Amino acid sequence: MPALVPRVTLAPGYTIPRLVKGGWQLAGGHGPVDRAAALDDMRAFVAAGMTSFDCADIYTGVEALIGEFVRARGGASDLQIHTKYVPDLASLGSLTVADVEAAITRSRTRLGVDVLDLVQFHWWDYDRPGMIDAARALHTLERAGAIRHLGLTNCNTAAVTSILDAGVPLVAHQVQYSLLDQRPAGAMARLCQAHGIGLLCYGALAGGFFSARWLGVPAPATLANRSLVKYRLIIDEFGGWDRFQRLLAAVAGIAAKHDVGIGTVAVAWVLAQPQVAAVIVGARSAAHLDDTTRAATLVLDGEDEAAIAAVLAERPPLAGDVYDLEREKGGRHAAIMRYDLNTQAGTGTRDPGPGKSTP
Repeated sequence: MPALVPRVTLAPGYTIPRLVKGGWQLAGGHGPVDRAAALDDMRAFVAAGMTSFDCADIYTGVEALIGEFVRARGGASDLQIHTKYVPDLASLGSLTVADVEAAITRSRTRLGVDVLDLVQFHWWDYDRPGMIDAARALHTLERAGAIRHLGLTNCNTAAVTSILDAGVPLVAHQVQYSLLDQRPAGAMARLCQAHGIGLLCYGALAGGFFSARWLGVPAPATLANRSLVKYRLIIDEFGGWDRFQRLLAAVAGIAAKHDVGIGTVAVAWVLAQPQVAAVIVGARSAAHLDDTTRAATLVLDGEDEAAIAAVLAERPPLAGDVYDLEREKGGRHAAIMRYDLNTQAGTGTRDPGPGKSTP
Protein backbone atom coordinates (compact mmCIF):
# COMPACT_ATOMS: atom_id res chain seq x y z
CA MET A 1 0.00 0.00 0.00
CA PRO A 2 1.48 3.40 -0.97
CA ALA A 3 2.26 5.85 1.83
CA LEU A 4 -0.38 8.50 2.40
CA VAL A 5 0.45 11.80 0.73
CA PRO A 6 1.17 14.76 3.06
CA ARG A 7 -1.27 17.65 2.93
CA VAL A 8 -0.90 21.42 2.73
CA THR A 9 -3.23 24.25 3.70
CA LEU A 10 -4.36 26.06 0.56
CA ALA A 11 -6.76 28.37 2.38
CA PRO A 12 -7.95 28.64 6.00
CA GLY A 13 -9.84 25.45 6.78
CA TYR A 14 -9.08 23.94 3.38
CA THR A 15 -6.28 21.43 2.84
CA ILE A 16 -5.23 19.42 -0.20
CA PRO A 17 -2.62 16.69 -0.71
CA ARG A 18 0.71 17.80 -2.15
CA LEU A 19 -0.03 15.55 -5.13
CA VAL A 20 -3.26 16.18 -7.03
CA LYS A 21 -4.83 13.70 -9.45
CA GLY A 22 -4.97 15.36 -12.86
CA GLY A 23 -7.88 14.66 -15.19
CA TRP A 24 -6.83 15.79 -18.66
CA GLN A 25 -5.52 12.34 -19.61
CA LEU A 26 -9.06 11.01 -19.25
CA ALA A 27 -10.50 13.30 -21.89
CA GLY A 28 -9.77 10.79 -24.63
CA GLY A 29 -6.99 12.58 -26.46
CA HIS A 30 -4.54 9.87 -25.40
CA GLY A 31 -6.66 6.93 -26.53
CA PRO A 32 -9.92 5.27 -25.53
CA VAL A 33 -10.95 5.65 -21.89
CA ASP A 34 -12.05 2.55 -20.01
CA ARG A 35 -14.60 4.03 -17.61
CA ALA A 36 -14.62 1.11 -15.20
CA ALA A 37 -10.82 1.08 -14.99
CA ALA A 38 -10.73 4.86 -14.58
CA LEU A 39 -13.15 4.65 -11.66
CA ASP A 40 -11.09 1.88 -10.06
CA ASP A 41 -7.99 4.02 -10.44
CA MET A 42 -9.71 6.96 -8.76
CA ARG A 43 -10.43 4.74 -5.77
CA ALA A 44 -6.77 3.72 -5.63
CA PHE A 45 -5.57 7.33 -5.72
CA VAL A 46 -7.95 8.31 -2.91
CA ALA A 47 -6.81 5.33 -0.83
CA ALA A 48 -3.23 6.60 -1.19
CA GLY A 49 -4.23 10.04 0.08
CA MET A 50 -4.58 11.78 -3.29
CA THR A 51 -8.07 13.04 -2.52
CA SER A 52 -7.96 16.12 -4.77
CA PHE A 53 -9.06 15.88 -8.40
CA ASP A 54 -8.24 18.47 -11.05
CA CYS A 55 -10.37 18.80 -14.17
CA ALA A 56 -11.87 21.48 -16.41
CA ASP A 57 -15.02 22.41 -18.24
CA ILE A 58 -13.06 22.01 -21.49
CA TYR A 59 -11.86 18.46 -20.77
CA THR A 60 -14.71 16.75 -22.53
CA GLY A 61 -16.29 14.02 -20.45
CA VAL A 62 -13.94 14.34 -17.46
CA GLU A 63 -16.25 16.34 -15.18
CA ALA A 64 -18.98 13.79 -15.85
CA LEU A 65 -16.62 10.89 -15.14
CA ILE A 66 -15.53 12.38 -11.83
CA GLY A 67 -19.19 13.08 -11.10
CA GLU A 68 -19.92 9.39 -11.60
CA PHE A 69 -17.20 8.60 -9.06
CA VAL A 70 -18.60 11.17 -6.62
CA ARG A 71 -22.12 9.78 -6.87
CA ALA A 72 -20.91 6.20 -6.41
CA ARG A 73 -19.23 7.30 -3.17
CA GLY A 74 -22.38 9.01 -1.96
CA GLY A 75 -20.89 12.48 -2.16
CA ALA A 76 -17.63 14.40 -2.16
CA SER A 77 -17.31 15.25 1.55
CA ASP A 78 -13.84 13.66 1.76
CA LEU A 79 -12.70 14.88 -1.68
CA GLN A 80 -11.55 18.21 -3.10
CA ILE A 81 -12.89 18.82 -6.59
CA HIS A 82 -11.02 21.44 -8.61
CA THR A 83 -12.23 22.49 -12.03
CA LYS A 84 -11.67 25.39 -14.39
CA TYR A 85 -13.71 28.04 -16.12
CA VAL A 86 -12.18 28.60 -19.55
CA PRO A 87 -14.52 30.55 -21.83
CA ASP A 88 -13.91 30.03 -25.54
CA LEU A 89 -11.73 32.53 -27.33
CA ALA A 90 -14.60 33.27 -29.70
CA SER A 91 -16.80 34.32 -26.77
CA LEU A 92 -14.37 36.79 -25.21
CA GLY A 93 -15.68 40.32 -25.31
CA SER A 94 -19.32 39.25 -25.37
CA LEU A 95 -19.64 37.19 -22.18
CA THR A 96 -22.46 38.06 -19.81
CA VAL A 97 -22.92 37.33 -16.12
CA ALA A 98 -25.55 34.79 -17.16
CA ASP A 99 -22.96 33.01 -19.32
CA VAL A 100 -20.60 32.71 -16.36
CA GLU A 101 -23.38 31.46 -14.11
CA ALA A 102 -24.48 28.88 -16.70
CA ALA A 103 -20.94 27.50 -17.03
CA ILE A 104 -20.56 27.11 -13.28
CA THR A 105 -23.98 25.48 -12.98
CA ARG A 106 -23.02 23.07 -15.75
CA SER A 107 -19.82 22.09 -13.92
CA ARG A 108 -21.67 21.58 -10.64
CA THR A 109 -24.22 19.37 -12.38
CA ARG A 110 -21.62 17.29 -14.19
CA LEU A 111 -19.56 16.82 -11.04
CA GLY A 112 -22.55 16.02 -8.84
CA VAL A 113 -21.74 18.65 -6.21
CA ASP A 114 -23.58 21.66 -4.84
CA VAL A 115 -20.37 23.62 -4.30
CA LEU A 116 -17.23 23.61 -6.45
CA ASP A 117 -14.22 23.53 -4.11
CA LEU A 118 -11.96 25.49 -6.47
CA VAL A 119 -12.64 27.14 -9.80
CA GLN A 120 -9.55 28.19 -11.77
CA PHE A 121 -10.17 30.93 -14.31
CA HIS A 122 -8.37 31.50 -17.60
CA TRP A 123 -8.63 34.27 -20.20
CA TRP A 124 -7.16 33.53 -23.62
CA ASP A 125 -6.51 37.04 -24.94
CA TYR A 126 -5.73 40.01 -22.70
CA ASP A 127 -6.45 42.36 -25.60
CA ARG A 128 -10.12 41.39 -25.51
CA PRO A 129 -12.28 43.09 -22.87
CA GLY A 130 -14.21 41.37 -20.12
CA MET A 131 -11.62 39.50 -18.03
CA ILE A 132 -12.18 41.52 -14.87
CA ASP A 133 -15.97 41.41 -15.27
CA ALA A 134 -15.85 37.62 -15.60
CA ALA A 135 -13.60 37.33 -12.56
CA ARG A 136 -15.97 39.49 -10.55
CA ALA A 137 -18.92 37.35 -11.68
CA LEU A 138 -17.08 34.30 -10.35
CA HIS A 139 -16.48 36.13 -7.06
CA THR A 140 -20.21 36.85 -6.84
CA LEU A 141 -20.89 33.13 -7.24
CA GLU A 142 -18.29 32.46 -4.54
CA ARG A 143 -20.09 34.78 -2.14
CA ALA A 144 -23.38 33.10 -3.06
CA GLY A 145 -22.00 29.70 -2.08
CA ALA A 146 -21.72 28.02 -5.49
CA ILE A 147 -17.91 28.18 -5.34
CA ARG A 148 -15.75 27.66 -2.26
CA HIS A 149 -12.49 29.15 -3.52
CA LEU A 150 -11.21 30.94 -6.62
CA GLY A 151 -7.96 30.54 -8.49
CA LEU A 152 -6.42 31.20 -11.88
CA THR A 153 -4.68 29.08 -14.46
CA ASN A 154 -1.97 30.07 -16.93
CA CYS A 155 -2.06 33.80 -16.30
CA ASN A 156 0.93 36.10 -16.36
CA THR A 157 1.96 38.33 -13.48
CA ALA A 158 0.23 41.43 -14.86
CA ALA A 159 -3.09 39.58 -15.24
CA VAL A 160 -2.91 38.13 -11.73
CA THR A 161 -2.16 41.59 -10.37
CA SER A 162 -5.09 43.19 -12.19
CA ILE A 163 -7.54 40.58 -10.91
CA LEU A 164 -6.29 40.98 -7.35
CA ASP A 165 -6.49 44.77 -7.69
CA ALA A 166 -10.12 44.35 -8.75
CA GLY A 167 -10.87 42.88 -5.33
CA VAL A 168 -11.18 39.24 -6.41
CA PRO A 169 -9.62 36.96 -3.77
CA LEU A 170 -7.45 34.11 -5.05
CA VAL A 171 -6.05 31.09 -3.24
CA ALA A 172 -4.35 29.22 -6.09
CA HIS A 173 -2.75 29.62 -9.49
CA GLN A 174 -2.25 26.59 -11.74
CA VAL A 175 0.91 26.92 -13.83
CA GLN A 176 3.36 24.84 -15.80
CA TYR A 177 6.47 24.29 -13.68
CA SER A 178 9.24 21.78 -14.23
CA LEU A 179 12.98 21.26 -14.46
CA LEU A 180 12.59 22.46 -18.04
CA ASP A 181 10.35 25.44 -17.29
CA GLN A 182 10.86 27.71 -14.28
CA ARG A 183 8.88 30.69 -15.53
CA PRO A 184 6.73 30.76 -12.34
CA ALA A 185 9.85 31.41 -10.26
CA GLY A 186 10.72 35.00 -9.52
CA ALA A 187 8.02 37.62 -10.03
CA MET A 188 5.09 35.21 -10.06
CA ALA A 189 6.22 33.32 -6.96
CA ARG A 190 6.85 36.60 -5.12
CA LEU A 191 3.41 37.95 -6.03
CA CYS A 192 1.73 34.72 -4.95
CA GLN A 193 3.67 34.68 -1.68
CA ALA A 194 2.61 38.25 -0.93
CA HIS A 195 -1.05 37.33 -1.41
CA GLY A 196 -1.08 33.82 0.05
CA ILE A 197 -1.64 32.15 -3.32
CA GLY A 198 -0.42 28.58 -3.69
CA LEU A 199 1.04 27.39 -6.98
CA LEU A 200 -0.57 24.21 -8.33
CA CYS A 201 1.91 22.89 -10.86
CA TYR A 202 1.42 20.75 -13.93
CA GLY A 203 3.99 19.56 -16.45
CA ALA A 204 6.49 18.33 -13.85
CA LEU A 205 6.87 15.11 -15.85
CA ALA A 206 6.93 16.99 -19.19
CA GLY A 207 4.18 14.80 -20.59
CA GLY A 208 6.20 11.67 -19.75
CA PHE A 209 9.57 12.77 -21.13
CA PHE A 210 10.99 12.50 -17.62
CA SER A 211 11.19 8.72 -17.70
CA ALA A 212 13.76 6.00 -18.42
CA ARG A 213 12.07 5.41 -21.77
CA TRP A 214 13.65 8.57 -23.19
CA LEU A 215 17.10 8.25 -21.63
CA GLY A 216 19.95 7.69 -24.06
CA VAL A 217 17.81 7.54 -27.18
CA PRO A 218 17.87 9.75 -30.29
CA ALA A 219 15.41 12.58 -30.64
CA PRO A 220 12.08 11.14 -31.75
CA ALA A 221 11.09 11.71 -35.37
CA THR A 222 7.38 11.41 -34.58
CA LEU A 223 5.38 11.73 -31.38
CA ALA A 224 2.30 9.83 -30.30
CA ASN A 225 0.13 12.74 -29.17
CA ARG A 226 -0.04 16.51 -28.99
CA SER A 227 0.92 16.50 -25.33
CA LEU A 228 4.34 15.15 -26.29
CA VAL A 229 4.47 17.66 -29.13
CA LYS A 230 3.88 20.43 -26.61
CA TYR A 231 6.63 19.31 -24.25
CA ARG A 232 9.04 18.64 -27.10
CA LEU A 233 8.67 22.33 -27.92
CA ILE A 234 9.57 23.10 -24.31
CA ILE A 235 12.62 20.84 -24.64
CA ASP A 236 13.62 22.86 -27.71
CA GLU A 237 13.26 26.07 -25.69
CA PHE A 238 15.39 24.48 -22.96
CA GLY A 239 18.22 24.05 -25.44
CA GLY A 240 17.42 20.97 -27.48
CA TRP A 241 17.53 17.20 -27.19
CA ASP A 242 21.22 16.90 -26.28
CA ARG A 243 20.90 19.27 -23.34
CA PHE A 244 17.74 17.49 -22.26
CA GLN A 245 19.64 14.20 -22.35
CA ARG A 246 22.27 15.66 -20.01
CA LEU A 247 19.53 16.76 -17.62
CA LEU A 248 17.78 13.41 -17.87
CA ALA A 249 21.04 11.58 -17.14
CA ALA A 250 21.63 13.75 -14.07
CA VAL A 251 18.10 13.07 -12.81
CA ALA A 252 18.52 9.34 -13.52
CA GLY A 253 21.65 9.28 -11.36
CA ILE A 254 19.77 10.91 -8.50
CA ALA A 255 16.88 8.49 -8.96
CA ALA A 256 19.21 5.49 -8.75
CA LYS A 257 20.79 6.89 -5.59
CA HIS A 258 17.38 7.15 -3.89
CA ASP A 259 15.99 3.96 -5.48
CA VAL A 260 13.10 5.76 -7.13
CA GLY A 261 12.03 6.51 -10.69
CA ILE A 262 13.20 9.45 -12.78
CA GLY A 263 9.73 10.98 -12.65
CA THR A 264 9.72 10.81 -8.85
CA VAL A 265 12.81 13.03 -8.73
CA ALA A 266 11.36 15.46 -11.28
CA VAL A 267 8.17 15.88 -9.24
CA ALA A 268 10.04 16.15 -5.92
CA TRP A 269 12.18 18.96 -7.36
CA VAL A 270 9.09 21.00 -8.25
CA LEU A 271 7.48 20.35 -4.86
CA ALA A 272 10.57 21.83 -3.20
CA GLN A 273 10.31 25.17 -5.04
CA PRO A 274 9.13 28.30 -3.21
CA GLN A 275 5.36 28.85 -3.05
CA VAL A 276 4.54 25.48 -4.65
CA ALA A 277 1.57 23.97 -2.82
CA ALA A 278 1.09 20.85 -4.93
CA VAL A 279 1.98 19.12 -8.16
CA ILE A 280 -0.76 17.87 -10.46
CA VAL A 281 0.09 14.39 -11.68
CA GLY A 282 -1.72 13.52 -14.91
CA ALA A 283 -1.32 9.77 -14.53
CA ARG A 284 -3.63 7.89 -16.85
CA SER A 285 -3.78 4.94 -14.44
CA ALA A 286 -2.70 3.91 -10.95
CA ALA A 287 -0.08 1.50 -12.32
CA HIS A 288 2.83 3.54 -10.94
CA LEU A 289 1.05 4.92 -7.90
CA ASP A 290 3.68 3.86 -5.37
CA ASP A 291 6.49 5.63 -7.24
CA THR A 292 4.24 8.65 -7.73
CA THR A 293 3.42 9.06 -4.05
CA ARG A 294 7.07 8.73 -3.03
CA ALA A 295 7.69 12.10 -4.68
CA ALA A 296 5.72 13.81 -1.91
CA THR A 297 8.23 12.74 0.76
CA LEU A 298 11.47 12.52 -1.23
CA VAL A 299 14.00 15.11 -0.05
CA LEU A 300 16.78 15.98 -2.48
CA ASP A 301 20.09 16.68 -0.75
CA GLY A 302 22.74 19.24 -1.60
CA GLU A 303 24.58 16.86 -3.90
CA ASP A 304 21.36 16.19 -5.82
CA GLU A 305 20.58 19.88 -6.14
CA ALA A 306 24.10 20.62 -7.34
CA ALA A 307 23.93 17.94 -10.04
CA ILE A 308 20.69 19.39 -11.35
CA ALA A 309 21.86 22.99 -11.06
CA ALA A 310 24.99 22.23 -13.10
CA VAL A 311 22.86 21.33 -16.12
CA LEU A 312 20.30 24.10 -15.58
CA ALA A 313 23.15 26.63 -15.48
CA GLU A 314 24.17 25.79 -19.05
CA ARG A 315 21.71 28.33 -20.40
CA PRO A 316 19.32 31.02 -19.18
CA PRO A 317 15.85 29.84 -18.16
CA LEU A 318 12.88 30.02 -20.54
CA ALA A 319 12.15 33.59 -21.53
CA GLY A 320 9.08 35.53 -20.55
CA ASP A 321 6.38 35.33 -17.95
CA VAL A 322 4.04 32.43 -17.27
CA TYR A 323 2.32 31.26 -20.47
CA ASP A 324 3.69 34.14 -22.57
CA LEU A 325 5.27 31.77 -25.11
CA GLU A 326 1.95 29.97 -25.49
CA ARG A 327 0.15 33.29 -26.03
CA GLU A 328 2.50 34.50 -28.75
CA LYS A 329 0.21 34.85 -31.74
CA GLY A 330 1.57 32.99 -34.73
CA GLY A 331 4.22 31.28 -32.61
CA ARG A 332 5.07 27.57 -32.55
CA HIS A 333 3.45 27.04 -29.16
CA ALA A 334 0.22 28.80 -30.08
CA ALA A 335 -0.04 26.70 -33.24
CA ILE A 336 -0.99 23.59 -31.25
CA MET A 337 -3.67 25.30 -29.16
CA ARG A 338 -7.39 24.55 -29.20
CA TYR A 339 -9.19 27.75 -28.27
CA ASP A 340 -12.87 26.86 -28.46
CA LEU A 341 -13.14 23.56 -26.64
CA ASN A 342 -16.48 24.34 -25.00
CA THR A 343 -17.93 24.56 -28.49
CA GLN A 344 -16.27 21.26 -29.42
CA ALA A 345 -17.57 19.70 -26.21
CA GLY A 346 -21.06 20.71 -27.23
CA THR A 347 -20.64 18.70 -30.43
CA GLY A 348 -19.30 15.67 -28.58
CA THR A 349 -15.73 16.01 -29.85
CA ARG A 350 -13.40 14.25 -27.43
CA ASP A 351 -10.35 16.48 -27.67
CA PRO A 352 -8.77 17.87 -24.50
CA GLY A 353 -6.30 19.99 -26.41
CA PRO A 354 -2.58 19.29 -26.46
CA GLY A 355 -2.28 17.87 -22.99
CA LYS A 356 -1.97 20.79 -20.63
CA SER A 357 -1.26 23.30 -23.34
CA THR A 358 -4.84 24.28 -22.89
CA PRO A 359 -5.52 25.63 -19.38
